[in-house]
Amino acid sequence: MTITQLQYVLAVAEHKNFTIAADKCFVTQPTLSMQVQKLEDELDILIFDRSKKPIQLTEIGHKIVNQAKNIVDESGRIKDIVEQQKGFIGGEFRLGIIPTIMPTLLPMFLKTFNKKHPKVKLIIEELNTEDIIYKLKKGHLDAAIAATPLEEENIKEIALYYEPFVGYIPKNHELSKVTEIKADDLNLNDILLLQDGHCFKDSILNICKNNNTQANSHFQIESGSFETLVKLSDEGLGMTLLPHLHTLDLSENQKRNLKQFKDPKPAREVSLIYPKNELKIHITNALRDTIAGIIKGAITFYNVNIISPIQKK
Repeated sequence: MTITQLQYVLAVAEHKNFTIAADKCFVTQPTLSMQVQKLEDELDILIFDRSKKPIQLTEIGHKIVNQAKNIVDESGRIKDIVEQQKGFIGGEFRLGIIPTIMPTLLPMFLKTFNKKHPKVKLIIEELNTEDIIYKLKKGHLDAAIAATPLEEENIKEIALYYEPFVGYIPKNHELSKVTEIKADDLNLNDILLLQDGHCFKDSILNICKNNNTQANSHFQIESGSFETLVKLSDEGLGMTLLPHLHTLDLSENQKRNLKQFKDPKPAREVSLIYPKNELKIHITNALRDTIAGIIKGAITFYNVNIISPIQKK
Protein backbone atom coordinates (compact mmCIF):
# COMPACT_ATOMS: atom_id res chain seq x y z
CA MET A 1 0.00 0.00 0.00
CA THR A 2 1.38 3.41 -0.98
CA ILE A 3 0.38 7.04 -0.51
CA THR A 4 0.13 7.35 -4.28
CA GLN A 5 -2.37 4.48 -4.46
CA LEU A 6 -4.48 6.15 -1.78
CA GLN A 7 -4.36 9.45 -3.69
CA TYR A 8 -5.62 7.63 -6.80
CA VAL A 9 -8.45 6.06 -4.80
CA LEU A 10 -9.48 9.46 -3.46
CA ALA A 11 -9.50 10.92 -6.98
CA VAL A 12 -11.72 8.13 -8.33
CA ALA A 13 -14.04 8.43 -5.31
CA GLU A 14 -14.45 12.15 -5.96
CA HIS A 15 -14.88 12.12 -9.73
CA LYS A 16 -16.58 8.69 -10.04
CA ASN A 17 -14.68 8.13 -13.25
CA PHE A 18 -11.25 6.55 -13.82
CA THR A 19 -10.43 8.65 -16.89
CA ILE A 20 -11.23 11.97 -15.21
CA ALA A 21 -9.40 10.90 -12.03
CA ALA A 22 -6.31 9.99 -14.05
CA ASP A 23 -6.39 13.36 -15.78
CA LYS A 24 -6.60 15.16 -12.42
CA CYS A 25 -3.67 13.10 -11.10
CA PHE A 26 -1.60 13.73 -14.27
CA VAL A 27 -1.17 10.04 -15.07
CA THR A 28 -2.55 7.76 -17.76
CA GLN A 29 -5.83 5.98 -17.13
CA PRO A 30 -4.25 2.49 -17.37
CA THR A 31 -1.61 3.46 -14.79
CA LEU A 32 -4.19 4.73 -12.32
CA SER A 33 -6.51 1.76 -12.86
CA MET A 34 -3.65 -0.70 -12.39
CA GLN A 35 -2.60 0.88 -9.08
CA VAL A 36 -6.16 0.93 -7.74
CA GLN A 37 -6.60 -2.72 -8.79
CA LYS A 38 -3.30 -3.59 -7.14
CA LEU A 39 -4.47 -2.07 -3.87
CA GLU A 40 -7.79 -3.92 -4.03
CA ASP A 41 -5.93 -7.18 -4.66
CA GLU A 42 -3.62 -6.54 -1.72
CA LEU A 43 -6.57 -5.85 0.60
CA ASP A 44 -8.65 -8.64 -0.99
CA ILE A 45 -11.73 -6.41 -1.29
CA LEU A 46 -13.47 -4.21 -3.86
CA ILE A 47 -13.28 -0.48 -3.15
CA PHE A 48 -15.38 0.45 -6.20
CA ASP A 49 -18.46 -1.09 -7.77
CA ARG A 50 -17.52 -0.78 -11.44
CA SER A 51 -20.84 -2.23 -12.64
CA LYS A 52 -22.64 1.01 -11.81
CA LYS A 53 -22.55 4.21 -13.84
CA PRO A 54 -21.16 6.42 -12.53
CA ILE A 55 -18.79 4.27 -10.47
CA GLN A 56 -19.87 3.92 -6.85
CA LEU A 57 -18.02 3.09 -3.65
CA THR A 58 -18.78 -0.22 -2.02
CA GLU A 59 -19.76 -0.30 1.65
CA ILE A 60 -16.19 -1.07 2.71
CA GLY A 61 -14.97 1.40 0.09
CA HIS A 62 -16.62 4.28 1.94
CA LYS A 63 -14.70 3.38 5.11
CA ILE A 64 -11.43 3.03 3.22
CA VAL A 65 -11.83 6.41 1.51
CA ASN A 66 -12.47 8.15 4.84
CA GLN A 67 -9.34 6.60 6.31
CA ALA A 68 -7.32 7.22 3.15
CA LYS A 69 -8.06 10.96 3.36
CA ASN A 70 -6.72 11.03 6.92
CA ILE A 71 -3.57 9.16 5.89
CA VAL A 72 -2.89 11.38 2.87
CA ASP A 73 -3.45 14.53 4.96
CA GLU A 74 -1.14 13.31 7.70
CA SER A 75 1.56 12.37 5.20
CA GLY A 76 1.47 15.97 3.99
CA ARG A 77 2.01 17.18 7.54
CA ILE A 78 5.41 15.43 7.66
CA LYS A 79 6.72 17.70 4.91
CA ASP A 80 5.17 20.70 6.66
CA ILE A 81 6.93 19.82 9.92
CA VAL A 82 10.29 19.56 8.18
CA GLU A 83 9.79 22.84 6.30
CA GLN A 84 8.76 24.68 9.46
CA GLN A 85 11.78 23.31 11.33
CA LYS A 86 14.04 24.61 8.56
CA GLY A 87 12.21 27.94 8.50
CA PHE A 88 11.35 27.40 4.86
CA ILE A 89 8.23 29.15 3.54
CA GLY A 90 7.68 28.09 -0.03
CA GLY A 91 5.89 25.83 -2.45
CA GLU A 92 2.46 25.90 -4.01
CA PHE A 93 -0.40 27.43 -2.02
CA ARG A 94 -3.98 27.42 -3.32
CA LEU A 95 -6.07 30.35 -2.09
CA GLY A 96 -9.75 31.06 -2.70
CA ILE A 97 -11.25 34.55 -2.34
CA ILE A 98 -14.92 35.56 -2.60
CA PRO A 99 -15.83 38.06 -5.38
CA THR A 100 -16.81 40.95 -3.07
CA ILE A 101 -13.38 40.87 -1.41
CA MET A 102 -10.97 39.92 -4.19
CA PRO A 103 -10.94 43.17 -6.28
CA THR A 104 -10.06 45.38 -3.31
CA LEU A 105 -8.01 43.22 -0.94
CA LEU A 106 -5.87 41.25 -3.40
CA PRO A 107 -4.08 44.27 -4.94
CA MET A 108 -3.36 45.52 -1.42
CA PHE A 109 -1.40 42.50 -0.20
CA LEU A 110 -0.26 40.44 -3.22
CA LYS A 111 2.87 42.43 -4.17
CA THR A 112 3.99 42.70 -0.54
CA PHE A 113 3.45 38.99 0.10
CA ASN A 114 5.35 38.01 -3.05
CA LYS A 115 8.23 40.25 -2.04
CA LYS A 116 8.37 38.83 1.49
CA HIS A 117 7.92 35.20 0.42
CA PRO A 118 9.25 34.79 -3.14
CA LYS A 119 9.42 30.99 -2.85
CA VAL A 120 5.64 30.69 -2.37
CA LYS A 121 3.65 30.16 -5.54
CA LEU A 122 0.16 31.50 -4.87
CA ILE A 123 -2.59 29.97 -7.01
CA ILE A 124 -5.62 32.22 -6.50
CA GLU A 125 -9.22 31.48 -7.45
CA GLU A 126 -12.25 33.76 -7.25
CA LEU A 127 -15.03 31.58 -5.84
CA ASN A 128 -18.33 32.02 -4.04
CA THR A 129 -18.55 30.90 -0.42
CA GLU A 130 -20.30 27.61 -1.20
CA ASP A 131 -17.57 26.57 -3.65
CA ILE A 132 -14.85 27.62 -1.22
CA ILE A 133 -16.27 25.42 1.53
CA TYR A 134 -16.55 22.48 -0.87
CA LYS A 135 -12.98 22.88 -2.13
CA LEU A 136 -11.53 23.30 1.35
CA LYS A 137 -13.21 20.10 2.51
CA LYS A 138 -12.06 18.23 -0.59
CA GLY A 139 -8.48 19.43 -0.17
CA HIS A 140 -8.50 21.50 -3.40
CA LEU A 141 -7.72 24.72 -1.50
CA ASP A 142 -5.19 25.33 1.26
CA ALA A 143 -6.99 28.43 2.59
CA ALA A 144 -9.51 31.08 1.62
CA ILE A 145 -10.63 34.60 2.45
CA ALA A 146 -14.36 34.96 3.04
CA ALA A 147 -17.03 36.69 5.09
CA THR A 148 -17.60 34.88 8.38
CA PRO A 149 -18.73 33.35 10.65
CA LEU A 150 -19.47 30.23 8.64
CA GLU A 151 -19.53 27.72 11.52
CA GLU A 152 -18.50 24.86 9.24
CA GLU A 153 -17.27 21.62 10.74
CA ASN A 154 -13.54 20.99 10.22
CA ILE A 155 -12.86 24.55 9.04
CA LYS A 156 -11.04 27.10 11.20
CA GLU A 157 -11.53 30.86 10.98
CA ILE A 158 -9.09 33.66 11.87
CA ALA A 159 -10.62 37.14 11.69
CA LEU A 160 -8.50 39.50 9.60
CA TYR A 161 -10.56 42.69 9.88
CA TYR A 162 -14.05 44.10 10.30
CA GLU A 163 -15.26 46.04 7.27
CA PRO A 164 -18.09 48.55 7.81
CA PHE A 165 -20.91 48.98 5.29
CA VAL A 166 -21.30 52.43 3.77
CA GLY A 167 -24.40 53.90 2.14
CA TYR A 168 -24.04 55.20 -1.42
CA ILE A 169 -26.89 57.69 -1.75
CA PRO A 170 -27.16 59.93 -4.83
CA LYS A 171 -28.38 63.52 -4.86
CA ASN A 172 -32.16 64.02 -4.79
CA HIS A 173 -32.58 60.76 -2.84
CA GLU A 174 -34.75 61.17 0.26
CA LEU A 175 -31.77 60.22 2.49
CA SER A 176 -29.23 62.47 0.75
CA LYS A 177 -29.61 65.23 3.34
CA VAL A 178 -29.18 62.91 6.32
CA THR A 179 -25.81 63.20 8.08
CA GLU A 180 -25.73 59.57 9.19
CA ILE A 181 -28.02 56.69 8.32
CA LYS A 182 -29.31 53.79 10.37
CA ALA A 183 -30.76 50.38 9.48
CA ASP A 184 -34.31 51.58 10.13
CA ASP A 185 -33.90 54.19 7.37
CA LEU A 186 -33.41 51.55 4.69
CA ASN A 187 -36.12 50.49 2.30
CA LEU A 188 -35.17 47.15 0.79
CA ASN A 189 -37.11 47.94 -2.39
CA ASP A 190 -34.93 51.00 -2.93
CA ILE A 191 -31.57 49.24 -2.51
CA LEU A 192 -29.68 48.00 -5.57
CA LEU A 193 -28.33 44.56 -4.68
CA LEU A 194 -25.76 42.07 -5.86
CA GLN A 195 -27.15 38.96 -7.52
CA ASP A 196 -27.92 35.72 -5.68
CA GLY A 197 -24.90 33.71 -4.58
CA HIS A 198 -23.07 36.69 -3.06
CA CYS A 199 -22.88 36.56 0.72
CA PHE A 200 -22.73 40.37 0.75
CA LYS A 201 -26.30 40.40 -0.53
CA ASP A 202 -27.28 38.06 2.29
CA SER A 203 -25.69 40.45 4.79
CA ILE A 204 -27.73 43.36 3.39
CA LEU A 205 -30.91 41.29 3.66
CA ASN A 206 -29.93 40.61 7.25
CA ILE A 207 -29.57 44.34 7.96
CA CYS A 208 -33.02 44.99 6.49
CA LYS A 209 -34.73 41.92 7.98
CA ASN A 210 -36.83 44.02 10.35
CA ASN A 211 -38.06 46.35 7.62
CA ASN A 212 -41.34 44.89 6.35
CA THR A 213 -41.69 46.84 3.12
CA GLN A 214 -43.80 45.91 0.14
CA ALA A 215 -42.36 45.86 -3.37
CA ASN A 216 -43.46 48.94 -5.25
CA SER A 217 -40.64 49.75 -7.69
CA HIS A 218 -41.02 49.63 -11.47
CA PHE A 219 -38.03 47.36 -11.94
CA GLN A 220 -35.81 44.89 -10.10
CA ILE A 221 -32.13 44.43 -10.85
CA GLU A 222 -29.41 42.39 -9.19
CA SER A 223 -25.92 42.99 -10.55
CA GLY A 224 -22.69 41.02 -10.23
CA SER A 225 -20.51 44.07 -9.55
CA PHE A 226 -20.46 47.05 -7.23
CA GLU A 227 -19.32 49.26 -10.12
CA THR A 228 -22.61 48.64 -11.93
CA LEU A 229 -24.61 49.35 -8.79
CA VAL A 230 -22.80 52.67 -8.29
CA LYS A 231 -23.45 53.72 -11.92
CA LEU A 232 -27.14 52.86 -11.64
CA SER A 233 -27.33 54.78 -8.40
CA ASP A 234 -25.69 57.78 -10.10
CA GLU A 235 -28.53 57.64 -12.62
CA GLY A 236 -31.03 58.07 -9.80
CA LEU A 237 -32.30 54.48 -9.88
CA GLY A 238 -31.85 53.87 -6.18
CA MET A 239 -29.23 53.69 -3.45
CA THR A 240 -26.83 50.89 -2.65
CA LEU A 241 -24.56 49.73 0.14
CA LEU A 242 -20.83 49.19 -0.32
CA PRO A 243 -18.09 47.54 1.75
CA HIS A 244 -15.69 50.21 3.03
CA LEU A 245 -12.72 49.13 0.87
CA HIS A 246 -14.83 49.50 -2.28
CA THR A 247 -15.29 53.20 -1.51
CA LEU A 248 -11.56 54.04 -1.58
CA ASP A 249 -11.29 54.14 -5.39
CA LEU A 250 -14.42 56.20 -6.01
CA SER A 251 -14.02 59.60 -7.61
CA GLU A 252 -14.15 62.68 -5.38
CA ASN A 253 -17.61 63.48 -6.78
CA GLN A 254 -18.85 59.98 -5.97
CA LYS A 255 -17.39 60.10 -2.47
CA ARG A 256 -19.73 63.00 -1.74
CA ASN A 257 -22.58 60.48 -2.04
CA LEU A 258 -21.25 58.30 0.77
CA LYS A 259 -23.15 58.18 4.06
CA GLN A 260 -21.77 56.52 7.17
CA PHE A 261 -24.01 54.50 9.48
CA LYS A 262 -24.54 55.58 13.06
CA ASP A 263 -22.57 53.62 15.66
CA PRO A 264 -22.46 50.74 16.05
CA LYS A 265 -21.93 50.54 12.30
CA PRO A 266 -23.09 47.37 10.51
CA ALA A 267 -20.00 45.53 9.29
CA ARG A 268 -18.85 42.21 7.96
CA GLU A 269 -16.17 40.03 9.49
CA VAL A 270 -13.55 39.03 6.92
CA SER A 271 -11.50 35.98 7.85
CA LEU A 272 -8.78 33.67 6.65
CA ILE A 273 -10.29 30.18 6.73
CA TYR A 274 -8.53 26.85 6.38
CA PRO A 275 -8.99 23.12 7.16
CA LYS A 276 -8.54 22.02 10.77
CA ASN A 277 -5.77 19.62 9.71
CA GLU A 278 -3.65 22.80 9.36
CA LEU A 279 -1.64 21.63 6.39
CA LYS A 280 0.75 24.39 5.23
CA ILE A 281 -0.11 26.37 8.36
CA HIS A 282 3.24 28.20 8.18
CA ILE A 283 2.21 29.73 4.83
CA THR A 284 -1.30 30.46 6.15
CA ASN A 285 0.23 32.33 9.09
CA ALA A 286 2.57 34.27 6.81
CA LEU A 287 -0.42 35.31 4.68
CA ARG A 288 -2.37 36.36 7.77
CA ASP A 289 0.52 38.48 9.07
CA THR A 290 0.98 40.22 5.71
CA ILE A 291 -2.72 41.11 5.36
CA ALA A 292 -3.03 42.21 8.99
CA GLY A 293 -0.05 44.54 8.61
CA ILE A 294 -1.50 46.19 5.50
CA ILE A 295 -5.15 46.44 6.45
CA LYS A 296 -4.44 48.55 9.55
CA GLY A 297 -3.70 51.50 7.32
CA ALA A 298 -6.88 51.11 5.27
CA ILE A 299 -9.61 50.50 7.85
CA THR A 300 -10.22 52.54 10.97
CA PHE A 301 -11.35 50.33 13.80
CA TYR A 302 -14.88 51.64 14.26
CA ASN A 303 -17.45 50.66 16.84
CA VAL A 304 -19.09 47.99 14.67
CA ASN A 305 -21.99 45.58 14.77
CA ILE A 306 -21.03 42.42 12.90
CA ILE A 307 -23.70 41.43 10.37
CA SER A 308 -23.33 37.78 9.37
CA PRO A 309 -24.47 36.43 6.01
CA ILE A 310 -27.81 34.64 6.27
CA GLN A 311 -26.98 31.05 7.12
CA LYS A 312 -28.47 28.70 4.54
CA LYS A 313 -30.18 25.65 5.95
